[in-house]
Amino acid sequence: MNIPAEFDEIRPYAPEELPQVFEELIADPMFKAVVESVMPGIPFEMIAAQMRQCKTNLDFQKAFFYRLLKDLVQKCAKGLEFDCSAIKDKSINYTFISNHRDIVLDSALLSVVLIENGMNTVEIAIGDNLLIYPWIKKIVRINKSFIVKRGLGLREQLKSSMLMSSYMHYAITQKHENIWIAQRQGRAKDSNDRTQDSILKMMVMGGEGDIFDRLKEMNLVPLSLSYEFDPCDYLKAKEAQQKRDDENFKKSEADDLANMQIGIYGYKGHIHFHTAACINDELDEIKSRNLPKTEVFTVIAELIDKYIHQNYKLYPCNYIAMDTLNGEAKHADKYTDADKAEFEAYLNKQMDKIDLPNKDMDFLRHYMLTMYANPAINHLKAIEA
Repeated sequence: MNIPAEFDEIRPYAPEELPQVFEELIADPMFKAVVESVMPGIPFEMIAAQMRQCKTNLDFQKAFFYRLLKDLVQKCAKGLEFDCSAIKDKSINYTFISNHRDIVLDSALLSVVLIENGMNTVEIAIGDNLLIYPWIKKIVRINKSFIVKRGLGLREQLKSSMLMSSYMHYAITQKHENIWIAQRQGRAKDSNDRTQDSILKMMVMGGEGDIFDRLKEMNLVPLSLSYEFDPCDYLKAKEAQQKRDDENFKKSEADDLANMQIGIYGYKGHIHFHTAACINDELDEIKSRNLPKTEVFTVIAELIDKYIHQNYKLYPCNYIAMDTLNGEAKHADKYTDADKAEFEAYLNKQMDKIDLPNKDMDFLRHYMLTMYANPAINHLKAIEA
């Protein structure tokens, strides 16, 4: 496929580029060390030979990522469920817009369940701040990722957003790919998931027609991601205290790497992904209201939030956290005394991992409880609305 050159810096690799990229990775000592740690007992030469047999990005995903992720779920989770019953036409390409919990696994596990449901994997929006090593940048572009540039000045950010939007429309309409994008820049550390207007405004920079035509071209599908436990919960709480105590605090590359590693290999309990239907019909209804331009994106963002919140899968820990914060037992029918004791022990174990010299236990505990309570709070509000 003749992809416009303007997208070369940000797009995933095309199939014809893969042989050279594979050779570059195979010659990279750091990549070899990572592969040998992730796939112990398998000679690297055998892995290299299997890489060379992959003709497309999807071939590579199925040969390596799919198997690794299935093994990971078996070791680090109690199962992975996917409900896509609201999607009636699986032959259409969609933009899955979701809450964001895990740097790596949100989109990776989505591709696993899409394969298992007869759909194509997703092209993934990923921030360049996470591409710490050259081999990571190569791997994510093999894995159908397109690059979101971070930390730019205003003018450069505008140009970057226009390019990204144009590419996303191209991926949907010309490449016939699915896309995954988070509803906001970065993870919602406190799990209070809200769609940022800026994400929607970026999407309408590309495409044809008015803003509704451009959003409909993307075939937006709100996607809810529910992890029973977040292995990075204590890192998020730690970062919250660091930001509270130092307004200039910024995570380091080592922090990002730790979040990726712990997010991948830490225990997650049950995992449930749930799609709403494509919102194109609702976009037509919103258009018919003739709202002021200043309100349109807020109304669409709230619609996406409603579906994400409605489709959360809640676990005992979510109800326990909510009741604990409120000092009540209003939802005690959703958990047992054993569930409560187990969650309390879990929180204590996670907080013990936080290495801060001025550790504020009350703040950290409240933050972690809030993190687990917010999905329940938002879900109950959404289903009552």
